[in-house]
Amino acid sequence: MHLDHPETYPHRHSYGPAEPRRPDGTRRALRIGLGGPVGSGKTATVAALCRALREELSIAVVTNDIYTREDAEFLLREAVLPAERITAVETGACPHTAIRDDISANLEAVEDLEEAVGPLDLILVESGGDNLTATFSKGLVDAQLFVIDVAGGDDIPRKGGPGVTTADLLVVNKTDLAPYVGSDLGRMARDAREQRGELPVLFTSLAAEGGVGPIADWVRERVRDWTAVPV
Repeated sequence: MHLDHPETYPHRHSYGPAEPRRPDGTRRALRIGLGGPVGSGKTATVAALCRALREELSIAVVTNDIYTREDAEFLLREAVLPAERITAVETGACPHTAIRDDISANLEAVEDLEEAVGPLDLILVESGGDNLTATFSKGLVDAQLFVIDVAGGDDIPRKGGPGVTTADLLVVNKTDLAPYVGSDLGRMARDAREQRGELPVLFTSLAAEGGVGPIADWVRERVRDWTAVPV
């Protein structure tokens, strides 16, 4: 696993875990980061989670794109949340910069959302599309979800990388396409277990009815754990 090879995957940020309290002493929202390659289904995952959880949790979303607001505009068109609960960060550079190395723009975005529409239970921070090395700073998010898809090749879990090996949850999306693209789901599952050990992996198709259900259950558990700890 990559943690055994710091010369290959060096530590890239010095941020410690974010303070769980807001300036007024109240608990801030749980922040979950979503990363993954272009086209894997990150924005679709955010949209589906908002639809599944918006009646029970107070949610807001921060999207990241290099030069556009396209992901945020998609969420706005789909009306997954009120417009004031969705904001965009234009990174102007590699997405890693804004979610891992210099997180100031994203921190400002999540703090502004809490100030404007809080109190919030959950903030989803979506990275711009990137490769298998994408990870979030612990100073920005409390948990990380990484999305890959079977159409990208069934060797992706075996290739590893920090996104695959260390994310708190790995989602393998578009399982319905496996027969059409020649991907072996059993092989992907075995490779994911070898790379991740006991860390959870979910296979799903977000296009299917109820496909987001297992991911939403995982998020609910994270929120329960977050709110159970005294601040």
